[in-house]
Amino acid sequence: MAIKKVLNYGTESLREPSKEVHKVSKKITDLVRDLFDTMYAQNGVGLAAPQIGVNLRVFVIDTSSNDEPLNPMVFINPKIIKKSGAVISNEGCLSFPQAYTDVIRYKNVMVKALNQHGKPFVLEATDGSLLARAIQHENDHLDGVLFIDHTVNRFETEEVLKKYNLPDLDPDMLIDESELQKELDN
Repeated sequence: MAIKKVLNYGTESLREPSKEVHKVSKKITDLVRDLFDTMYAQNGVGLAAPQIGVNLRVFVIDTSSNDEPLNPMVFINPKIIKKSGAVISNEGCLSFPQAYTDVIRYKNVMVKALNQHGKPFVLEATDGSLLARAIQHENDHLDGVLFIDHTVNRFETEEVLKKYNLPDLDPDMLIDESELQKELDN
């Protein structure tokens, strides 16, 4: 379909919750194609509709590596229905060009969603895998939450944002991760 412009951090709409998809129509299947085209063109692992300016609960992921065949996955109206454990990982985002920082995530997640044909499915991602982290990262976009809101070290993240001329961290958006921190401390 088309490669779209990825909105950068600082664009207000990235902080807005997305709307449910009521019907998997041609408009939605075209959106899914645009998301994949854009994600692959930018060498991304995932991309959510709000990142290309579409305020709908849709994201795509492909965690395959260079020597593996593509493994495109579509998530429409996703809901994380189970989560456990904790893991710290270094994350980036196509809306934050070149900026990476350590964040805290659930180690295991189970997600329920619709695929590109409107069929429901449930997927479990475990052991802090790239898939488990990507599901959480992209799902957050649908709620107006960004990966920096999960930062392990606010001050390091502020330095990274400054280095890449990105807007400052909003301290009011930081998520209390004390529950996850306890998991890591055990």
